[in-house]
Amino acid sequence: MTPKRKQKLWVILGLVSLAAIAVGLTLYALRANINLFFSPVQIAQGDAPMARQIRAGGMVKEGSVARDPDSLDVEFTVTDYVDDLQVVYSGILPDLFREGQGVVVVGELQADGHLYADKVLARHDENYMPPEVAQALKEAGYSPADYQTSAADK
Repeated sequence: MTPKRKQKLWVILGLVSLAAIAVGLTLYALRANINLFFSPVQIAQGDAPMARQIRAGGMVKEGSVARDPDSLDVEFTVTDYVDDLQVVYSGILPDLFREGQGVVVVGELQADGHLYADKVLARHDENYMPPEVAQALKEAGYSPADYQTSAADK
């Protein structure tokens, strides 16, 4: 092998190594920022990681909203009509937030079984179910339409 070819080989190996390191560091950084979606069914089954940022969604259970009169703290239950998830949030809720409405919350699931939310996102249609929740129910063998009609009857 000539010295010129050897030099080109070292340059190419160096560039490939730098590219691999850059890709590895990027993937490692993105891993910490990924918010995976879990339904209350999946959380009850233990599929959701503890003390890591996740998204959870469903419908706000009727009669479950409890507000602290001295602060912005709110506790409510998110349900997919199979299992329930207790959510604790401190902050101003969206204008469209109310019982019986679809929500997606972003926060950390703690060992006490509560999700401590950083964000609450709400939709206005009473028939709305977040697509992730509908998909999770289908995968679990449930029909989202059945749960929406049973919730409307309650």
